[in-house]
Parts: sequence; structure tokens; C-alpha cells
Amino acid sequence: MKIKTLEDLLTDELKDLYSAETQITKALPKMAKTTQSRDLRNAFEEHLRQTENQIKRLERACNELGISPKGKKCVGMEGLLEEGKEIMTNGEDPSSLEAGLIGAAQKVEHYEIAAYGTAAAHARQLGFNSVVQLLTQTLEEERMTDEKLTKLAENQVNVQAAME
Repeated sequence: MKIKTLEDLLTDELKDLYSAETQITKALPKMAKTTQSRDLRNAFEEHLRQTENQIKRLERACNELGISPKGKKCVGMEGLLEEGKEIMTNGEDPSSLEAGLIGAAQKVEHYEIAAYGTAAAHARQLGFNSVVQLLTQTLEEERMTDEKLTKLAENQVNVQAAME
């Protein structure tokens, strides 16, 4: 797709986010299954439910703009998830593995925070207020997930990994 206008760019960003979120729904169950920490498993499972709702929001945003969310592959997310897969494959110590999974998950969250923030700014500039609301709702969820992972790492997982 050629990007000639800010609206074209927003379309591209929404398709990219849709692909990213779809990829995440496939990775989160594997991450949850890999961890022994109930709190971390619950965090991954909760975020999976959130991600499924975020996909629905993206579909609504695209529907409002008269575009399909499909048709693009988010290679950035593919790379981040591949890094997470390496950690799952190479991690031997459960605590260190879980610390690595949190780090991998936070890389994903930071990518999403940047992507949703940018898309929301472009939608705002174009006057697509309902799309802005949908994107901002997801942006806040991504920020809260990042904070939750940070607390889990600092107060439990990293402490345990350092002790072993």
C-alpha cells in the first residue's frame, strides 16, 4: 500500500496493530503454559483476554473508517515474539526463565504503547474522535499491563531469580 496521506498512514498503522495483536494471541497461551508462577500465568491469561477485546476494538475502528484490518504482517511484533520464543526454548532455571519472559512481554508492551500512541495521535489530527477513544482505551490497558509486569518482576520474579 502506498502511503500518500496521513489517513493512508493511519490505515497502515491500524492494519499493523491488528496483525500484532493477532500474533500476540497465539504467543500468550504458550508463555502462560511455560511459567510456574501462578501470578505470572494469571497476568498472561488476563492479558490474553484483554488482547482479544483489543482486536475487537481495532475491528470497530477499521469498520468506522471503512477499511479492512487484514492484509499486513507486523514484522516488528514477529521479531519481538521470536525473542520471547528463544527465551522459552533456552531457559532452564524456572525463575530466570520467568524473569526473561517478563522482559520479553514488556518489550511487546512498549512496542504496543508506542504504536497505539502514534495511531491515536494521527486519528486525533484527522478528527476521527471515536477511533481516538478506541485506541486510547487500548493504550491505557497496555500501560497498565506494563506496570503490572514491572511490579511482578520487581517484587517477586526477579527477587526469586536472584536468590537461585
